[in-house]
Amino acid sequence: MPLQSMTGFARREGSSGRHRWAWELRSVNGKGLDVRLRLPQGLERFEPDVRRLAAEFFSRGNLQVSLSVSGAENVVEAVVNQAALTAVLGLREQLGDLVDPAPLKFDTLLAIRGIVDFREPEESEAQRAALDDDIMTGLKFALNDLRDMREEEGGALCQILLAQVDTIETLTATVETDPSRSPAAIAEKLAQQVALVVGNGSSLDRDRLYAEVALLATKADLREELDRLGSHVVAARDLLSKGGPVGRKLDFLAQEFNRESNTICSKSNAAAVSAAGIELKVVIDQFREQVQNLE
Repeated sequence: MPLQSMTGFARREGSSGRHRWAWELRSVNGKGLDVRLRLPQGLERFEPDVRRLAAEFFSRGNLQVSLSVSGAENVVEAVVNQAALTAVLGLREQLGDLVDPAPLKFDTLLAIRGIVDFREPEESEAQRAALDDDIMTGLKFALNDLRDMREEEGGALCQILLAQVDTIETLTATVETDPSRSPAAIAEKLAQQVALVVGNGSSLDRDRLYAEVALLATKADLREELDRLGSHVVAARDLLSKGGPVGRKLDFLAQEFNRESNTICSKSNAAAVSAAGIELKVVIDQFREQVQNLE
C-alpha cells in the first residue's frame, strides 16, 4: 500500500435534477481520524454514511467535510387554493345584485390574498432518491481525489525519510569505524585512567580497582547501541517499503533512534564520536518531524 500524508484538499461538484451540489474536503494532521461535518439544514441524514465512507478511505487525520446544495434555476409553480376560490365565488353569488355582475378577471383573482400561491414544486420520492444518490457518488469521488493527493504527498515524504534513514546508517557506520573504538584504543584509554587513579595514591584495593576498570570498559563499549541502531534502520526501511498507515510505528522508531543516539553521546570518549552522535540527533529530530505528517 502507498504511504499517505495526512494533508490534502479535494473538491467535487455536480448537478442532479434542478439542484447543484458541491463537496469540499480538507485534511490535516491528527492523532486519529476526526471527521467534522458541515451539512445543509435538512440533509443531516447524510452524516452516518459520510463518517462510514471516510473511515473506509482513511485511518488518521483531521478531516473537514462540507456540502453545499442549491437550486440550479429558480423554478416556481402556481398552486390554486380551491377552498379559498370556492369561498370567494360563493360570496359573490350570495351578494347577488349588490356587486358588479361582470365575470371576475384573472388579475382580480390574483390580487385576492390566499387564492393563488407561488412556490417551488415539490419533489417526488424518486427525485429525492436520485439527488441523494448523486450527492453520495460525488462524495466517493471527492474522497478518492483526497486519497490520491495524500498518496502523492506520501510518496514525496517517503523519499525524504529514506534519505534520512540512509544518513542515520552512514553516521552509525562512522561511529562503528572510529579509531577510538578499537580494542587497542580502549585499552590505552583504560590504562591511562587506571594509572591516574593509582598515581594519586588512592587506597583502592585490587577488587575495587578491577570493578572500576570493568565499569570504564562497559561505558566505553557502544556495541549494543550500534546494533540496535542497525536493527532500527532495517525496521524503518521495511515499514516505508510496506506502506499503509505506518506513521505511529515510525514515530516509535524515531523515539528509539533518539534514545540510542543520546546514549552514544553520553558514552563517547572521542571528539569524532561525539560529533557523529550530535549529527545523529539532528537527523533523527528531522526524521521524527517528517513522520508526524504520515498517516
